[in-house]
Amino acid sequence: MQYRRKAVFVFDYIVPPNYGNKSFNLSCKEIREIAFNQTSGTILGVSYKYFSILIVLALCCAGCGIQVREIGAVTPTFTVIMATLPPTLTPSPSQTLLPPPPQLTVTPVEGIASTQINVRSDPSTASEVLGIISPDAKVEIVGKDPGSNWWQIMYPQGKDGKGWVTAKYVTTAGKPEVPVIGGADANLNNRNVAIIQQKLNIRSGPGTDFNSIGTLNAQDVVNLTGKDSNGSWLQIEFTAGPNGKGWVNTAFVQANDVNKLPIVTDAGQVVGTGTPTVVPAPLDNDSAQVPAINITFSATGTRAIQYTSDVSSPTGDTDDWIRFTSFTSNLKIDLTCIGNGLLHVEVLQNNKIAPNNITCGTSQVITTSADAVYLLHIQAAASDKLKYIHYTLTTSSIP
Repeated sequence: MQYRRKAVFVFDYIVPPNYGNKSFNLSCKEIREIAFNQTSGTILGVSYKYFSILIVLALCCAGCGIQVREIGAVTPTFTVIMATLPPTLTPSPSQTLLPPPPQLTVTPVEGIASTQINVRSDPSTASEVLGIISPDAKVEIVGKDPGSNWWQIMYPQGKDGKGWVTAKYVTTAGKPEVPVIGGADANLNNRNVAIIQQKLNIRSGPGTDFNSIGTLNAQDVVNLTGKDSNGSWLQIEFTAGPNGKGWVNTAFVQANDVNKLPIVTDAGQVVGTGTPTVVPAPLDNDSAQVPAINITFSATGTRAIQYTSDVSSPTGDTDDWIRFTSFTSNLKIDLTCIGNGLLHVEVLQNNKIAPNNITCGTSQVITTSADAVYLLHIQAAASDKLKYIHYTLTTSSIP
């Protein structure tokens, strides 16, 4: 049995608008006629160029019918793709480094040396001499010590290009407005540093019977190197002294932990460290009428003292006396002690005991009256066996 295949081709095409919507069927014969009719311009009013593709089909089409169906014109749909862009980040302002704060500059104040003077490394006659300035030489002042006894000047041979000269030998047009340097800024936590409280002599040995080899002014800073056997005198660095050393009275020096300094003999030999030997305290023959020291405190002069001594009982020097005149309504007293005995401290005014509770290792504030005279009585507690106490008493005026 033979089968004959019939192919039906369906074409969807777009016709010109003037043609309208029509559906029609063409046989293979009609297709062949159209394909080979060179003079035919239209098919049912449609240009044959729309059927050019049928020429190829006509050549291979036999015994088949082709169905061509016309559909309405299709309006092309345009798809608009909306791209979502990532959000634009607003850049945060970059951190702007602030310029460093301006360094405070000091305008040098001109001065003229009234005589030949030494230039020293520090504001103290105990310090090293860097050089000499001739009379009438001009200097540039850039600083001062707390007591205004020394000027810091520009000096190329000094540390950081600076040096110190005694203020009283420099003439200025007015009071130099320069910053305070050193003195009270010294670190007293360093037990080898001390601040001088008032003008005093530097001695060649630990006592007033030794020669004076120099002087120190209030707020001068000195380096400590030792103490005498009872702590009443302190050895300091002093380039002009024997072996570069000198001695000052402890009562006029502010320092911490002097008890830990080495014990040095009059000849400069170190014989021990720490606590002095437990022996009877040497007699110093002071009394209420003739105290060991007599100080007058003032706003422009001495505001504090530090006194170191020793007492013992039942033998030796059993008590010490300190007289002071106050200029404020309050006074602070600090007392430190080492030894194997007890210590009593009394504050007296007009031979009457003022209320107080001053004991070793304490700090007390007592009420005083301006221009009033007071006595501090330091006494070793009574004992049957030898008791020795080495103490340091610091008295400071409170504004």
